[in-house]
Amino acid sequence: MDTFCCTMNYYKRHIITAALPYANGPLHIGHLAGAYLNADIYSRFMRLMNKDVLFICGSDEHGAAITMRALKENKSPQEIIDIYHNQFVDTFKKIGISFDYYHRTSSELHHETSQDFFRTLLKNGEFTIQETEQYFDESKNQFLADRYIQGTCPKCQNPMAYGDQCEKCGSSLSPTELINPKSMLSGNAPVLKYTKHWFLEMDKHGEWLKKWINEGILDGQEHHDSENWKNHVLGQCNSWIDNGLLPRAMTRDLDWGVDVPQELEGSKGKKLYVWLDAPIGYISATKQWAKENDKDWKSYWCDPESELIHFIGKDNIVFHCLIFPSILKAHGGYNLPVNVPANQFMNLEGQKISTSRNWAVWVHEYLQELPGMEDSLRYYLIKSMPEQKDSEFTWKGFQEAHNTELVNNLSNFVNRVLVLTQKYYDGKVPDFDPDESFEGIGDDEMGGFHDGEILFLFDKIQIMNDCFRKFDFRGALKIMMDISSYGNLLLQKNEPWKQFKKNPEQVAVVLNLALQIVHILGIISRPFLPFTSDKIRNLLSLEPLTETDELLILLDDMAEGVELLPVDQKISGTEYLFSRIEDPIIQTQIDKLHSSLAESNQEKKENAILFEAQKEEISIDEFAKIDIRTAKILEAERIPKADKLLKLKLDLGYEIRTVASGIAEHFSPDEIIGKEVLILANLAPRTIRGVESRGMILMASDPNGKLSFVSPQSGWNSGMIVK
Repeated sequence: MDTFCCTMNYYKRHIITAALPYANGPLHIGHLAGAYLNADIYSRFMRLMNKDVLFICGSDEHGAAITMRALKENKSPQEIIDIYHNQFVDTFKKIGISFDYYHRTSSELHHETSQDFFRTLLKNGEFTIQETEQYFDESKNQFLADRYIQGTCPKCQNPMAYGDQCEKCGSSLSPTELINPKSMLSGNAPVLKYTKHWFLEMDKHGEWLKKWINEGILDGQEHHDSENWKNHVLGQCNSWIDNGLLPRAMTRDLDWGVDVPQELEGSKGKKLYVWLDAPIGYISATKQWAKENDKDWKSYWCDPESELIHFIGKDNIVFHCLIFPSILKAHGGYNLPVNVPANQFMNLEGQKISTSRNWAVWVHEYLQELPGMEDSLRYYLIKSMPEQKDSEFTWKGFQEAHNTELVNNLSNFVNRVLVLTQKYYDGKVPDFDPDESFEGIGDDEMGGFHDGEILFLFDKIQIMNDCFRKFDFRGALKIMMDISSYGNLLLQKNEPWKQFKKNPEQVAVVLNLALQIVHILGIISRPFLPFTSDKIRNLLSLEPLTETDELLILLDDMAEGVELLPVDQKISGTEYLFSRIEDPIIQTQIDKLHSSLAESNQEKKENAILFEAQKEEISIDEFAKIDIRTAKILEAERIPKADKLLKLKLDLGYEIRTVASGIAEHFSPDEIIGKEVLILANLAPRTIRGVESRGMILMASDPNGKLSFVSPQSGWNSGMIVK
């Protein structure tokens, strides 16, 4: 019996999750290679083997980084998450990630599910309330999440380290370790202040976690085969357990996230820790899917005959292998993961991918700039997938893999077979003499070898399937390409273009077998290259795969000698699956990458703090000296040889003023004529580029330096005093 799992149990259902992407920025290639492509490959494979699969994901829409992005862009958190959630949905669809359901943690159902989990854990005695010191911004009157604090790293002296991590040296930090910490909300030095939070007692879970992780034993029974877990996953888990697990805060002082149940004393202003609510998002997504499809969600999460597998990157190992399992077990009634095949990191052109430095290949931009090349990216990312150790993406490597393997191997083979079939057999699968001899995989000419070749390919696919089950997707991809290489070798050895007049019977055997291989490639490519699979099926006049049991049927047919493509099946035509990528296309991407890095470094330097520190206090008498009045822009023109300056004529009601204003990089003259503004009217005159400027337009500036007019309500008369 084929179990397709890590223990002796036979699982009726398979719930597969991919890490919830954080909705504060676009997806990059590291995300795909880390969690989404491998989860998609495995889900597609399991469907092809006729398994009951539920592939779940959703946007993670809570946490400090989202509110930081909102502050930086002068938007609400809801606006930020809507932008990126919608972008995620579109990007995942276009790159071929086959989620059965994609949800979001801002949904009402998710909030309810997370709060119910919290209540159950509290009822089960899993929390303690502890009072700890946390940084507090007095000017903003709020506690600061770790990412809201910036200072000098004590290890590498990077002046822009965050309260949880230094992105320059990679060190994990606590906010109190920073030298000269500053609030990123105000730029002021924060103070330590006591606050109360609910802590999950992780220290009492260490013993069973150790046995479960290393031996696969849960509550005295075999749960999974730990030998199938990746070494770096086990290593990271054991390091945390051996160093002693400590109670971990499950709440935060934030204004964005899932509320701590409001009936609890001290819950005001408290939100659930994002790493409590985020993995619960898998459960709430399943609930929503079940609700919309009239299914039973509990059978996937609570029935022992269902298996749970998490696909994540290595930075999420602790949360999925220690914290979330502890939460599930402490709650009771839920299955724990059978495997967490975490990938390591993918680097980019010799450096770590960094979203803050814009050192990344953004997937949505790739799809826009290289349309129709979805499978090319999928192929190279799978070929370079960091399954056991960190890997590297280079644009030259991408080009070489595409041209050498997808074009010269796969596309060349399929096209040659279809062209020869059109040429010699009117585009139909040829009949053949089973006793006819031809050059097979060996060096010797063999007779009656068609069935033997099919059995050889059957064995190769079985090895590929074993790679799938072991989460060795690079190995599985290689076998697929080996089969394509064998098809090319078959043609080269037998040279049907030369042999047709001499030995048409032999050519019929060769092309029949070659077409069977094309058909096989159309199925086994599905987990890796779904768009290419559809193209191959279309060329063979076959319906697109529905991913229910096609691979299982293929293997059964091959084992029993059933004809895969029947004689006289009409092919629809010929087409190159892939075309070569020329050097200029690649150079454009390389240049763009380095240009983006330079721009990002400058922006990061300018915007280390989200808001400038408040200036020193002034007295009411000093403020009384300032004369701010309403005015209207009558004329605007550029000042020669001054890129940043506009010469403005302003109506103050009682006179016309000329002002030189440094807004030319933000506004064109035509768009601001008639604009109602505020002017500092009693500023001493000065001459700028030959223009006597009498006053200053008041503007607001966001953290990126973008300017906005500070204006009175529409319809105010010019010359009114601002008090």
